Amino acid sequence: MPLTPTDEIVRRARAAGAGVGAFNVLQLEHAQAIVAGAENADRPVILQISENTVRYHGALEPVALASLAVARAAKTPVAVHLDHAENPDLVREAVALGLGSVMFDASKLPYAENVAATREVVEYCHSHGVWVEAELGEVGGKGGAHTPGVRTDPEEARAFVAATGVDALAVAVGSAHQMVSRDAVLDLDLIARLRAAVDTPLVLHGSSGVADPHLTEAVTAGMTKVNVSTHLNKAFTEAVRAHLAEHPTTVDPRKYLSPARAAVAREVAHLLAVLAP
Repeated sequence: MPLTPTDEIVRRARAAGAGVGAFNVLQLEHAQAIVAGAENADRPVILQISENTVRYHGALEPVALASLAVARAAKTPVAVHLDHAENPDLVREAVALGLGSVMFDASKLPYAENVAATREVVEYCHSHGVWVEAELGEVGGKGGAHTPGVRTDPEEARAFVAATGVDALAVAVGSAHQMVSRDAVLDLDLIARLRAAVDTPLVLHGSSGVADPHLTEAVTAGMTKVNVSTHLNKAFTEAVRAHLAEHPTTVDPRKYLSPARAAVAREVAHLLAVLAP
């Protein structure tokens, strides 16, 4: 199946009242596992490459081209997306490599600077047919990032979308990045008010910390794109540990990466079903 634009996947899900799983790729095995899980669930999926992962690999091109190759060979619609890019140069590189969407994150800047920087990125990306997600509010790491004062205000969200022209908006509603427990409490009323305030898809970051029933509730309340990374990394690492504990003399990485890849595929298939209430 041809590589599918993120816009097409998200637009169809939003029209159907369903969520789209967007899962982070750290290495080739992640991309393969995510696509295998999506194929097993017969659902579309988004492969995401974060700026942190680019730093880990030392460059965007190798992991991006590998992800694009996996996406093009898939039997279900797959998009490839740049996640949490703070550097506009990285955005331009992603566009040049053929990624269909980017998430530009200027949320750490004061509001006016966030608007100006995001608008500039949107203008560039739209001129190249690339879909843009941005963030308003603070979806930080675990511990203090989600007090009510940093959650996304619906009226500010409306103004931000109008001023920047973004195609999707990541909002702070109670989740946090890098959670290894699934006990985050989402503000479902705020999600509904944000959904009513803006006519663009809403994105939930930090979804690894949200339990399955609450993910379904978030989609019902108005979330469309749901990002998951840490939860899959946890499954991957647990499978590696289990294999090495049972086979302590293993030296061939393929022996322990294969069960790790299978574990991620199972979690992806499960989560995609959770996001289709």
